[in-house]
Amino acid sequence: MTFAFRRSLVLAATGLGLLGTSACAPTQLEGADLPALQALSEEIDQERVWNDLITLAEQHRTDTPRDCTGFPGKSFPELCNLSNKNSGEWLKAQFESFGLPVSMETSTDNDVPNTNIVAELRGTSKPEEIILVGAHFDAFWQGADDNSSGVVAVVELARVLSQYQFDRTIRFVGFDLEEIGIIGSHRYVNAHPNENVVTALVFDCIGFYSDKEGSQQSLPGLPSPSKGNFLAIIANDQSAGEASDLFSLSNELKLMSTVPMIAGGRGTSTLSEPLTRSDHVPFWFADQKALFLTDTANFRNPNYHTEKDTPDTLDKVRMTQAIRLAATALAYWADGMKPRTTPL
Repeated sequence: MTFAFRRSLVLAATGLGLLGTSACAPTQLEGADLPALQALSEEIDQERVWNDLITLAEQHRTDTPRDCTGFPGKSFPELCNLSNKNSGEWLKAQFESFGLPVSMETSTDNDVPNTNIVAELRGTSKPEEIILVGAHFDAFWQGADDNSSGVVAVVELARVLSQYQFDRTIRFVGFDLEEIGIIGSHRYVNAHPNENVVTALVFDCIGFYSDKEGSQQSLPGLPSPSKGNFLAIIANDQSAGEASDLFSLSNELKLMSTVPMIAGGRGTSTLSEPLTRSDHVPFWFADQKALFLTDTANFRNPNYHTEKDTPDTLDKVRMTQAIRLAATALAYWADGMKPRTTPL
């Protein structure tokens, strides 16, 4: 989750215990084949996810940090412990191992080079309609929660979903340099101005949970449960229907506790700043639907942006459940799920 800490005033709370300025009622999940989605969710392999997390955290631990010249490293030591080379290479290799076509989208704007990593599962009848799922692969120290947890979610979803075909295209994206200004996703959106993104789903910190009373802090000005045992689903008004889909899918399939938080309007005003701290925000600025899945990072995880953000601090069961929930939503939105009969 981005280094740039943000402040907030107040958002109003609405029904169903959801936060925001517009209601987010459960949807009827029209046309959803719930037994098929349940079976799909069970293909998410908890042990594989956990082993990937350990591997990716090790990739960060053994990487050479980026040059932090010009950054206030004495005040913010994390800025001199940011890595993205090994993790990017690992992510690309995983996509390729599933047979997905991979492209490297490099930009050198403002003399800050970055490379987004894009893999695609092309749709059959509506390939121009895109369901995007992404996470940033740069991290401080080992970055187990922030954001190895999000990256391994994208990888496991690519593995499982690539065994199927869908009406719409599913695009898997590794965003670069989120931590120093949400750079990769801004450049991605700018480089794809005319694409029909039906919705985007972004992971950032999905692995830390606690059942202890008081373990969850409220985002500034935003009431929330006192236990950090839920997955936050963050949306703006335009994306509220998709947030309701996720909420309903989790309830119907009994996956995990979720709390939708809806930022009013586009979600980009100063009132909504606590909900704008990751790679979903450029999509909001472009008036595209996007959801952000998170454990709320530093509002729950005491190891946020420190060397203590290690795999042993995370909850592999609930992290896996979050990925299972995402798998059901992506398949539901992409529509027309059928087992793949021909290789990619």
